[in-house]
Amino acid sequence: MRLFVALDLPWEIKEELSDLSFNLNGARWVPTDNFHLTLRFIGEASRLQAEEIDLALATLRGRSFSFSLSGLGWFEKAGRANALWVGVERNEHLTRLQAKVETALHRIGLPPDRRRFTPHVTLARMDVPVTQHLTSFVQANNLFRSAPIHADNVTLFSSFLGKDQPTYTPEAEYALG
Repeated sequence: MRLFVALDLPWEIKEELSDLSFNLNGARWVPTDNFHLTLRFIGEASRLQAEEIDLALATLRGRSFSFSLSGLGWFEKAGRANALWVGVERNEHLTRLQAKVETALHRIGLPPDRRRFTPHVTLARMDVPVTQHLTSFVQANNLFRSAPIHADNVTLFSSFLGKDQPTYTPEAEYALG
């Protein structure tokens, strides 16, 4: 099974993000149900590894906190955009929580994630050259700000890669104090 650790988002925020999902050639929009903020992508895991991951995440300690989504951007490689995203306002509580997740998973033998944590919510997947149209789309929507989102638990999701879009299933939730 493919696993990742994330903060799920309230339905109202998911609907706001869905309202941004239009009028961009080459964008494969993420379904509204699938919007989340990934803390750590794990990837393929055996049933035994999944149990170890569950036990490790159950030991997480941290306080609940609020964060806000803010602005749009894209990730690119070799001049091609591969993901359109909404960013997250700088938040030390979120950074600390992500580090705790990383540490818990490292303790059970998962290799550390080599990528720097860049908190975001993916709006669309793409494989297109960076064009003026993409730049204009981001600039036109860059003032997007969400209401504060209360993070009171972390969720372990499984991901099934379907024909059109992946299906994400919450496997376990871990409360923040």
